[in-house]
Amino acid sequence: MSRFEDIYGTAPEAQASAPGRVNLLGEHTDYNDGFVLPIAIPQQTQAAMRRNGQTQFSLHAAELGQTVHFALAQPPAEHFASYVYGCLVLAAEGGTAIPPLDIHVASSVPIGVGLSSSAALEVATLRCLRQLLGLALDDVQIAQLAQRAEIEFAGVRCGIMDQMASSLAGADRALLLDTRSLARRFVALPPSSSVLVLDSGIARSLAGSGYNARRAECEQAARLLGVASLRDVPGVDALAALPEPLQRRARHVLTENARVLQAVDCCSDAAAFGALMNQSHASLRDDYEVSTAGLDSLVALLQAQPGVFGARLTGAGFGGACVALCQAGALPEVSRAVLAAYAAAGHSGCQLVPPAP
Repeated sequence: MSRFEDIYGTAPEAQASAPGRVNLLGEHTDYNDGFVLPIAIPQQTQAAMRRNGQTQFSLHAAELGQTVHFALAQPPAEHFASYVYGCLVLAAEGGTAIPPLDIHVASSVPIGVGLSSSAALEVATLRCLRQLLGLALDDVQIAQLAQRAEIEFAGVRCGIMDQMASSLAGADRALLLDTRSLARRFVALPPSSSVLVLDSGIARSLAGSGYNARRAECEQAARLLGVASLRDVPGVDALAALPEPLQRRARHVLTENARVLQAVDCCSDAAAFGALMNQSHASLRDDYEVSTAGLDSLVALLQAQPGVFGARLTGAGFGGACVALCQAGALPEVSRAVLAAYAAAGHSGCQLVPPAP
């Protein structure tokens, strides 16, 4: 994989990185002003920059082996570059003079499986820009700009969870985040437990999937209930007036918020935490309808393992990855057994977290 020096012939002036994330509980709640519980993963995205003294920006993506050129007044045609471009434009709109730059990005965060590769790219870009130009941006402001970049320039109406997790979370503790107030605190994983993430092998695209449709359904449900967001609904009994499928969509959001808060209260009990993950998957499958047959099969295989406390799809759904809370010592065997059974059923999965040797 190329380095900055390989592409541009000299060392960068600034370098920064940001992790991907896996969400343990709190799926599709962030754009409803709800609660989420993500944790950072070991894989990172690195960004490196230098002023180039030219009239255009140059962006090289190491994984793609592709270099694109653009100006702030002329957005790049390539979709992957829109995330970086959006960060640069928003920083400039904030009053910072952004000189033309040579930019190199490289990443080990798996793409398109629900581990927030886009948020890691945005946060790494903004961190690098902060270092290069001495920007007065704290980690929350970095996350907020990154979210705007994804919405306004990449066309994904995402909530704030992914960017806050990439900007603030660690890999050893989960981040309990209230996405309305941005109040947050770290939460320890249950004792003697480890996080396993497996790829279902089913690709998905957020912008082209039902993600934006689900968000629109939640907004419609909130309007019909006369509240600012589903966070303000007092309880599931209040959903009876909604037509289907809006009633089921809203029920998932309310019960998922409750599961996040229950998980924090039982974070010393791995079995109880895992049971909430199992309930979350059933809700995502039946009420929110963002699972697939392949995801359901992989989750069922995980849940059947004696070394697994609980498992669910993670990310927006429609393909992508599953997350499981496992007994720490059982994780390698769980991964081998589940992936073998999944392959025998005609699917192709792989281990993502911890990174496979």
